[in-house]
Amino acid sequence: MSQPKIKRRVGIYEVGRTIGEGTFAKVKFARNSETGEAVALKILDKEKVLKHKMAEQIKREIATMKLIKHPNVVRLYEVMGSRTKIYIVLEFVTGGELFDKIVNHGRMGEPEARRYFQQLINVVDYCHSRGVYHRDLKPENLLLDAYGNLKVSDFGLSALSQQVRDDGLLHTTCGTPNYVAPEVLNDRGYDGATADLWSCGVILFVLVAGYLPFDDPNLMELYKKISSADFTCPPWLSFSARKLITRILDPNPMTRITMAEILDDEWFKKDYKPPVFEESGETNLDDVEAVFKDSEEHHVTEKKEEQPTSMNAFELISMSRGLNLENLFDVEQVCKFT
Repeated sequence: MSQPKIKRRVGIYEVGRTIGEGTFAKVKFARNSETGEAVALKILDKEKVLKHKMAEQIKREIATMKLIKHPNVVRLYEVMGSRTKIYIVLEFVTGGELFDKIVNHGRMGEPEARRYFQQLINVVDYCHSRGVYHRDLKPENLLLDAYGNLKVSDFGLSALSQQVRDDGLLHTTCGTPNYVAPEVLNDRGYDGATADLWSCGVILFVLVAGYLPFDDPNLMELYKKISSADFTCPPWLSFSARKLITRILDPNPMTRITMAEILDDEWFKKDYKPPVFEESGETNLDDVEAVFKDSEEHHVTEKKEEQPTSMNAFELISMSRGLNLENLFDVEQVCKFT
């Protein structure tokens, strides 16, 4: 006779398999037991976060995602903390990374690339209007939902306007080398909005070309190519697409195309449909601080429950329709704990 399963819960969420893993966090599939909605549960080890002095960065990432409520940004539902863990409940995005789409299918035609680029620019414009600079825009941080819409993720390196120094510039060198603007590399300060636009230009190039505009195994050679904007557009691009890419990948941030000019560009404007959504009210950041407190009153309940072995109606329906979400949940036998 089969042993009963162990079901793990964090608050109202039933926790399943690991779907992603990084240095400081694991992301697990989870389900809201009250609504049945699938979510992604990002779990951070509190001790590791504090040991590596990551607390402020984590707080900033959470605060930023609460501030940015846009249909093309991965939604943050809530933040919880226990004695040892921090839990960030996020929208579960099913379409994978835009990066994988390029790797598996190669370059895109201009209409498809334009649609993704329009969604990206709309998000970046929205973020900048709220004083948020992403600083790590790349295809790996652009997810796709079930309908093929872009979802910007990973605000871990983002900066808020409060971090701008007296000279009006940001000074932290960060991001992924191939996508980083030349002024970020020269370490003399940079405008977060202009630097984000450069990264958007690199992403557009990758979408329509299928390869990076700046690439070299030698990091110093790579920096030289970026600093002088040493790239060539592929011959199959239309004149208007080449013109736009060249204006974005201008190594001089003072003459680089602006957000307003991109929005008015003839190539960009074709079939452009900005998203329609309601602005949310004030953002409450009290729970961001609460998750780092050791007070029991702020802790979420973590527990393991025995689950009967008999098949429930949900499992029967799932199997009969060929849609079985149960493989996203860990099956732990009682005998493992005895």
